[in-house]
Amino acid sequence: MARACVLRIGHRPERDQRVTTHVALTARALGADGMYLAANDPGIKKSVDSVVGRWGGEFFVENNVSWRRCITDWKVRGGTVAHLTMYGLRMTDVIDEVRDAGDLLVVVGAEKVPGDVFGLADYNISVTTQPHSEISSLALFLDHLFEGSELNREYPDALMRITPSARGKMRNGE
Repeated sequence: MARACVLRIGHRPERDQRVTTHVALTARALGADGMYLAANDPGIKKSVDSVVGRWGGEFFVENNVSWRRCITDWKVRGGTVAHLTMYGLRMTDVIDEVRDAGDLLVVVGAEKVPGDVFGLADYNISVTTQPHSEISSLALFLDHLFEGSELNREYPDALMRITPSARGKMRNGE
């Protein structure tokens, strides 16, 4: 797998700050390189940049992108687009093929995804065929994409780290 980035569409700044921030944090924690936000909400970028500054890594947030331009540019550069939707092909049936497809843009929607996204995506992928959160879809998809390798990722530039412990909280850098 070369690289994976997330495109968040449908974000409503007046309602979705927490969910979109969690989409970004999930993407970062589970191996994605960055997130494109198809809305103007500089607070999301500021919040995620703060986490990256403390916890390390190279994760980026690009604010206020055109979702259509992001998808078409990604494809022009030779990348593959996977749209997470409960109406797509079963993830377990296509994940090996997607993993081998090169650089991947994972489209994660909010309330209503424009119909054109289904046609522009190389893959419309259903994590399950049941309603659930875009955060859980993204988490499960990235875990399957990276085959669990992202779960033990460490960032050498981290100012804060969790030390695994059977009891209690152990965190350095405070």
